[in-house]
Amino acid sequence: MKKIIAFIVTLAIILPIFTVNVLAVSTSAVSAIVIEAETGTVLYEKNADEQRAMASTTKIMTAILTIESGDLDREFTVDTMAIMVEGTTMGLREGDRVSRRDLLYGILLPSGNDAANAAAVSVSGSISAFVKLMNDKAAELGLTNTHFATPSGLDAQGHYTTARELALLTAYAMRNEVFREIVKCQSAEVEFGNPPYRRTLYNSNKMLRRYEGAIGVKTGFTDNARRCLVSAAERDGVTLIAVTLNAGDDWNDHTKMLDYGFTQISAYPLETGCSAKVAIAGTGRTVGVYADSVTMSLTSEQRTRLERRVLLPRMVYNDVLKGDVLGSIEFILDGKTVWSVPLYADTNVSAEQGKLNVWQKILSVFGIYA
Repeated sequence: MKKIIAFIVTLAIILPIFTVNVLAVSTSAVSAIVIEAETGTVLYEKNADEQRAMASTTKIMTAILTIESGDLDREFTVDTMAIMVEGTTMGLREGDRVSRRDLLYGILLPSGNDAANAAAVSVSGSISAFVKLMNDKAAELGLTNTHFATPSGLDAQGHYTTARELALLTAYAMRNEVFREIVKCQSAEVEFGNPPYRRTLYNSNKMLRRYEGAIGVKTGFTDNARRCLVSAAERDGVTLIAVTLNAGDDWNDHTKMLDYGFTQISAYPLETGCSAKVAIAGTGRTVGVYADSVTMSLTSEQRTRLERRVLLPRMVYNDVLKGDVLGSIEFILDGKTVWSVPLYADTNVSAEQGKLNVWQKILSVFGIYA
């Protein structure tokens, strides 16, 4: 989890660097952005750093915090006051029993404000405590232009984000398998009630039906925020995330934005071959390394500037088993490490460490084997 958070914080730093074209698409949205999900390359943006209300796209944060709290399948009775909320609901009633997992479907598919509040109380004990958790998480992810006041996204003072930071938050959430599986569902069967019984929830995100390769993410609307939409789509190994805030024609906006994005970036195989060998101290033997084949989404121009650096120790002092991580290949763009591929030992080698005294270990650092 710490690695993922560090990755998102890094994206927050490098996003302004990796920008392709900010004026290539005409959209109805007041604020908009399209990014590549792994590197954060910005393929299109419009007023992407202006603070705006985000309506129910807020529930991306609510859902990921609920997932990270764990214990998803434990059934509990919903808090009566929490579910007494206006707007869209999943249909919770006083005394209903439900699991956090089924609440997630209620949060992300029909955009249930009752589900968001019920999850908040379940996770933190109160809505106010959960809102603090939301803002702590935003700070942890480096989202300095985002502040939450409700788990549902209903209009409230001090509740805002930017298109850029909402895209970053979504990139983080989409790296979670549970979140990713839920947001791509057009419908889902869940159980809740008193006693619980099965019923079907339907996703309000029309992009899942309208756009080839769509895999999420979340709709939103309030009188203040107007129409808000976060979408994600995959094509030929590339994943894009699009955000619009205050849009009059969001479905068509996202179709144009994603279509344009996919013309600007492709998944290229990275050069992961490595002939270097690592010495096994005191033995006169070496071990080779290998890396898995991987691809990285790059624009054609970025591909010409991508550099690679092999990081391996000169030697190791312990037994090596095939598959042990010995180092990495880093891929660097404009001075920033944007991808790291592990280098694994290609065979088993015994270090015979017991035969080395302190002086021999010192000599072995310089490649001298006594």
